[in-house]
Amino acid sequence: MVQTGEDRSRDQSSDVAATATLEDGRLILSGRLLIDTVATLNHDGQRVDAIDIAEVSQMDTAGAWYVVDAQRRMTDDTDDVAILGADDMQQQLIEVVRRNMPPDDTGPAKRKSLADRVEALGRKTAASAQIAVELTSFLGQVIAALGSMVIHPRRLRLTSLVHHMQEVGWNAIPIVALMSFLIGVVLAFQGSVQLRQFGAEVFVVDLIAISVLRELGILLTAIIVAGRSGSAYTAAIGSMKMREEVDAMRTIGLDPIDILVVPRVLALILMLPVLGLISDLSGLVGGAIMSWIELGVSPAVFQARLVSNTDVWHFLAGMIKAPFFAMIIGIIGCYEGLKVGGNAESLGRLTSTSVVLSIFMVIVADAIFSVVFALIGI
Repeated sequence: MVQTGEDRSRDQSSDVAATATLEDGRLILSGRLLIDTVATLNHDGQRVDAIDIAEVSQMDTAGAWYVVDAQRRMTDDTDDVAILGADDMQQQLIEVVRRNMPPDDTGPAKRKSLADRVEALGRKTAASAQIAVELTSFLGQVIAALGSMVIHPRRLRLTSLVHHMQEVGWNAIPIVALMSFLIGVVLAFQGSVQLRQFGAEVFVVDLIAISVLRELGILLTAIIVAGRSGSAYTAAIGSMKMREEVDAMRTIGLDPIDILVVPRVLALILMLPVLGLISDLSGLVGGAIMSWIELGVSPAVFQARLVSNTDVWHFLAGMIKAPFFAMIIGIIGCYEGLKVGGNAESLGRLTSTSVVLSIFMVIVADAIFSVVFALIGI
């Protein structure tokens, strides 16, 4: 018998723990192949025809990993190294470990061809279409639930509605007012710099009024609410989904759409116009103060020109958008929350997706409104 690279380890009772010997082109393993003994084994990587584990008395997951790893390292491109002498339990354990081994390093990624890029584009397009269909279906469920509550108003959870109105409305007033005030200041300052070159400083009032009332006030408010409340909706519902509370509701006969979604969406529909009005007022105040400081346009002159030259439809055009923006933010936030799986990674990923998708859809809707308003002369 020829032994090469033999490694023996013995426990305190001097029994053989595990040995690895090379004999007639076979790697013979014997003894107890356990987590505390495989670290003492090594072999020189010499090519063998088979791995014989008939003399292994005990084997755990670490031992099975050692056998599978040795087989992978000794297998060449043409022939697999056979594993001999395994009983049923050992064979099952080896197969389980083999299925869960990490994949081999495949080297640098293959450069994508034009066909690969077209395929990737097609898959993304199909996935986007699938999301659009699911969102439309979810929107239909929410509208049906809202219609049902109009017929049966006792089904509306008033306490939950008031709570969410406070969360998305009252608590958001400071950040909405401050951001809109600063936008008004910036708009007035930049507008005055440009208009002064043409001696038309007084038109800065028209610039601020139309920009804030028609577009920036409600759009900025919707973006802030999407980042603040839309993400909170996804996180709250997603956490309940992770704790299987949503499944528990369905088990006891409660509809999550009625309990979780409708109060949140309705609270946004009611509060976003109010936040939009506050945003408009804050933006105008910021613009008026900067116009007074930079151009000497007094608040009285600012107010008089604002009232005389600004059509009320500029304000209404902004307010008309508010319920639609609220519906978009609420539907997407709740839809992504109900998609959360059973782990925190899913919750974080879908919360980010909710914010990005909500802001994107709000901007798309604003662009559509602008085109439609222009076509009908508003």
